[in-house]
Amino acid sequence: MQFFIRSKRNHPIHHTLPGAKVCLILILLALFSVTTGCGSKEVLQSQIKITVLVDGQEQTIEVPIGTTVLATLQQLNLKIGNLDRIEPPGYMVLTESLSIRVTRVREEFKIEEVVIPFENQIVKNESLPAGETRLIQPGINGFQQITYRLVFEDNAQVSRTEFKRVIVTESQPEIVMVGVQTPFTAVDIPGHLVYLTNGNAWMMESSTTNRRPIVTSGDMDGQVFSLSQDGKWLLFTRKSQKNPSEEINLLWMINVTEKNPKPINLRIKNVRFAAWFPGKALTIAYTTVEPRSTAPGYQANNNLNIDSYSETGMIVRQSEIIGPNSGGIYGWWGMDFIFSPSGEQLAYARPDAVGLVDLDNKKLVPLLDLIPYQTGSEWAWVPGLAWSRDGRVLYTVTHVPISGLASDEASPRFDLTAILPEDHYSISIAQQSGMFTYPVASPYLPGKTLLLAFLQAIFPEQSQSSRYRLMVMDRDGSNLRIVFPPEGSQGLEPQRVVWTPQPEEGALDVSMVYQGNLWILNIENGQALQITGDASIARMDWQ
Repeated sequence: MQFFIRSKRNHPIHHTLPGAKVCLILILLALFSVTTGCGSKEVLQSQIKITVLVDGQEQTIEVPIGTTVLATLQQLNLKIGNLDRIEPPGYMVLTESLSIRVTRVREEFKIEEVVIPFENQIVKNESLPAGETRLIQPGINGFQQITYRLVFEDNAQVSRTEFKRVIVTESQPEIVMVGVQTPFTAVDIPGHLVYLTNGNAWMMESSTTNRRPIVTSGDMDGQVFSLSQDGKWLLFTRKSQKNPSEEINLLWMINVTEKNPKPINLRIKNVRFAAWFPGKALTIAYTTVEPRSTAPGYQANNNLNIDSYSETGMIVRQSEIIGPNSGGIYGWWGMDFIFSPSGEQLAYARPDAVGLVDLDNKKLVPLLDLIPYQTGSEWAWVPGLAWSRDGRVLYTVTHVPISGLASDEASPRFDLTAILPEDHYSISIAQQSGMFTYPVASPYLPGKTLLLAFLQAIFPEQSQSSRYRLMVMDRDGSNLRIVFPPEGSQGLEPQRVVWTPQPEEGALDVSMVYQGNLWILNIENGQALQITGDASIARMDWQ
C-alpha cells in the first residue's frame, strides 16, 4: 500500500508503509464494519411480534416496542364494543412478544310473564254457626313481568340476573269465612265501627252481629287506618308490591257505605302519617318517608302535605305546608299530628317538642320542648296527643328528668300533661303515667262531666315494655280511677282507645283491642263486653 505525502514545497513524496502498519489499518476497517452491522441488527429488534385471538381466529402483527394494546388492535382494524373485554387491558404498553385476547361481550333482555298464585285466607266469624263455611271472595291469580339481563361472552351465556319486576295484574286472595261458636252477646252500636284483621278491613253497623268485609286484599299494613268524621270514608295504607327498599306502602280510601265498595288509590307512596281534615270533604293531611335498607326501614321527611280529592280519587287541590326537614333530635323516626275536633287547629309531636302548625304561614310553632328519650334501639319515642272537645286544651306526655342519672334522656319517668296553647301554660295532671299514655277526651254530653281516658303503665319504671291499664278522670285531673281490665287480669297493649261517636241516653262507651279482640266498655257502670273472638284484631276506629 502506498501513500503520497506532500512536502512543504507541495512536492509529493512517495513512501511505502511497513507491513505492521498495513495490518493495523485493516483491523480498524474490520472493526468499523462489525460495528455498523450490529447497529443494523438493533434496528430490526425494535419490532415485536404480537398474536391476537379474537372471534375464534388468530392474527399476527409486528408493532414497535412501546405500542399500547388498544393501538395494536386498531392497526388490525378491529372494532371493540363497550362491553368487550381485552386481556391484557387496552392501556398496557407492549415491551415484548405476547398474545392479546379479545372476548366479545353482549347483553340481551328477556321478559317472562309469571303467574302470582292467589293466597288462601280463613277468617273466623262469630256470626256463623260453628263449622259452617262461606266463600267471601274467590281467589284470582295475578301476573307479573320479570325482565332478565342475559350476558354472553363469545356467544356463550355466562349469566342471567333479574333486571326489574312489574306487577301486571295483582292477585286476589281467596277468603273463606268459617263460623265459630261464640258466647258473646249482641250489642247495638251507633255509627260505623271498622277494624283491621289479618290484613283486611271489616265493619260493624247498627249491631255487633251485623258485620261485613270492606277491604279483602289481605295486604293492609295498619300504618294508617282512619274513618272520616262522618263515618263514610275509610283512609288506609296497603303494602306495596314493589321492593320495600324502593316503595313501602300506598295510601287508599274507600266508601264504606256502598254495597260493593271499590278501594281508590290516592297515588301517594311511602306514607308514615295520614288523617282526615275535619270539616273539609275528602281532604287529608299526610307525611312521607324515604325507604332505607337499614332499620327502621325508612328516613322520615318530616314534611306535611294537605290534599283534597273528588269521590273518584281525582286530585282537586294540593298544598305543601311543611317541606322536608331534619325533624330535630331523632328526626329520622318522624312526627305525629292531630287536628282539633273543629279542624281549626293542628298540633304536632316529635321526639323533642310539641307544638302547633301555623297553616296560614306554613310553619311550626313550638309550645313545649321535650327531653328526647334514649331508647337504645332502632325506634324513637314520640308522645301521644289529644285535644279537648272545645279545642282549648292539648293533652300530651312529657319526659321528666330524675336527679342522679348520667343523662336526662335515660330517665324512666313520664307524666300526662295538659297544655293551654293560648296561655302558653302547661301542668302535669297525672304523674308517672308511662310513655305510651295516649290520652283521649270524651264527647260532650249535656249534664255530664267531660272525661279524659288514658293508659297508665302497670310498671311505670319500665313503661317501655310494660302493659297498661285504662284510666278515666275528670278533665281537670280529679276523680281518677281504673276502669279496665279488672284487677289481676293481663293489661292492655299500648293503643289509642276510641269513645263512642254518638252517646245515647247518657251512656258513654269506650272501645278497645284487648288480647286481639274488640271490647266495648260502659264507663258509667263498668260493664265490659267482648264482641269478637278470633284474637286477630290489629287496629280499629269508630265514627
